Amino acid sequence: MNQWQRILCIAWVLLLSVPVQAVENLLFKGTLVNAPCTLRPGSEALELSFGTVIDKYLYSNTRTPTKPFKVYLDDCDTAVMTGVKLTFIGTESSALPGLLALDAASIARGVAVGIETNGGQALPLNVQGPLTLLVPGDMAVALQAYVQAEPAALANREIVQGPFMATATFMLEYQ
Repeated sequence: MNQWQRILCIAWVLLLSVPVQAVENLLFKGTLVNAPCTLRPGSEALELSFGTVIDKYLYSNTRTPTKPFKVYLDDCDTAVMTGVKLTFIGTESSALPGLLALDAASIARGVAVGIETNGGQALPLNVQGPLTLLVPGDMAVALQAYVQAEPAALANREIVQGPFMATATFMLEYQ
């Protein structure tokens, strides 16, 4: 080993042995909660198909029959909390306040999607729904949706036919 190699080797050893002070630049945050239920896998991304909606039916009846769907909650512990409130969040129809507007990529026009409880109580968009009591173990929150024609589209016979999609997010608040 020549003199320069010895100097580099000693410098390297000295460099590695010098304590280095680091700046705190990583922060982990979170909230630990005791949720009374577990959302069943598959319930976090629900898809409901209305199939073919006939415009003549909407002109005569203003809205389709309801299509049922469920949000499944498993392992509910009523000692932790006793109820849950659902909120559906999305873009509200300007023509039918409280109903879900169609996504911009939809070809169909002149309709919106409504959501209600199994008993027919409207669940307006972006408004917290009524309290549903939890039951111990596994349970389902039964809901239903429908397609409704906008008043101006009905009056002017301007419902545009074609595929449509409407997207919402649901939020659970336990009480």
